[in-house]
Amino acid sequence: MSKLKVATAWLDGCSGCHMSFLDMDEQILELAKIVDVVYSPIVDTKEFPDNVDIALVEGAVGSVDDEKKIKKIREHSKTLVAMGDCGITGNVPAMRNPIGPAAILDRAYIENASAQQQIPSVEVPKLLKLARPIHDFVKVDVFLPGCPPSPGTFLAALTALVNGSPLDVSALTRFGA
Repeated sequence: MSKLKVATAWLDGCSGCHMSFLDMDEQILELAKIVDVVYSPIVDTKEFPDNVDIALVEGAVGSVDDEKKIKKIREHSKTLVAMGDCGITGNVPAMRNPIGPAAILDRAYIENASAQQQIPSVEVPKLLKLARPIHDFVKVDVFLPGCPPSPGTFLAALTALVNGSPLDVSALTRFGA
């Protein structure tokens, strides 16, 4: 049996979901026996590949770049997993929504800067009016709640997805898997 291709991606968030994913410790070695991680912030791949079996995405969609990225990920993935509360509800990135992107950028780059008070136009992607959950942009197949989901939740969910077993996320989060 060939290994399934798994990708992880990070949109507008804190990387806590990826840190929790890595906290599977030695269990990640067991997972590596059944999946190949083909794209991730922890893998040196620049372009999202074709034919990904499972894509795990953390973070809200808060910029034009995030929107392009999530649409490409969905287009090239069989199963899309929104991991963490930012990906599911917008959570912390969406806290900027009542304030608006212009005021946020002004506060960060003008008011709080002691030197070079200017809003970057090259490296900082254009912010969307609202930071929103992934499912507002593309179809999501699985939702893994938590801030972040526990390492056990990741392991149980991925094992179920790889094996085609039923996945009861409420049991995973309720019992701290």
